[in-house]
Amino acid sequence: MLTSPNPLKSRKELDAELGGAARAWLDEALAEAAHDAAGAAATPTAELSTPYASPPWELRYAAAGRHCGPENADSVRSLLLVEARAAPPSVTRLYEQGTAAERRAVLLTLHRLDLGNTALPLVEDALRANDTRLVAAAVGPYAADHLDAHAWRHAVLKCLFTEVPVAAVARLGDRARGDAELARMLADFAAERTAAGRTVPEDLRTVLALTAPADEGGHQTSPTAAPAAPAPTEES
Repeated sequence: MLTSPNPLKSRKELDAELGGAARAWLDEALAEAAHDAAGAAATPTAELSTPYASPPWELRYAAAGRHCGPENADSVRSLLLVEARAAPPSVTRLYEQGTAAERRAVLLTLHRLDLGNTALPLVEDALRANDTRLVAAAVGPYAADHLDAHAWRHAVLKCLFTEVPVAAVARLGDRARGDAELARMLADFAAERTAAGRTVPEDLRTVLALTAPADEGGHQTSPTAAPAAPAPTEES
């Protein structure tokens, strides 16, 4: 079974890896985020009345890599977003004004926040990008829960086209099962690559197999096979 990778570390894991100064910095950053969340809960309209105000924890968000190391930046930023109970204005601001790394952390955390459908534009923006790190982060649990069928199918094709492993696609098996339109799109994509003399990605065959509908016993039937790569000729 394909499972989506979880690149985010827990607070306990971070504490075990970070040095004393970095742990102290993280403690302060999370305290600021929690303070902001408490203030927002006490005055729900505060952020709405000052849409361009950036609370202190957002500055910490940008500095996470410098203080905790780039290898831990995603996890630290995710913890800050969750601790602050980041609302749509903050999430959108951090994504739109952030570096690629900061955008990635936003995308990886969307499913942990109470955002409804409001973050879909961020996912859609990431899926238009050529940065494979953003594409991989965009097809996580939030996309699985909120993208409509048409957009989700194109997200899967985007992964195949940009060579993002389909293991990054959350709930791939659930959403692909019995999806005849996705199967058709995959077959067309495979035929185009074959006609151009290019290799059909093995991941495409993996997804195509998942599109088969289940039989009466709950077992998936075999889908139409993707075209095989053309055999080399004397001219090639």
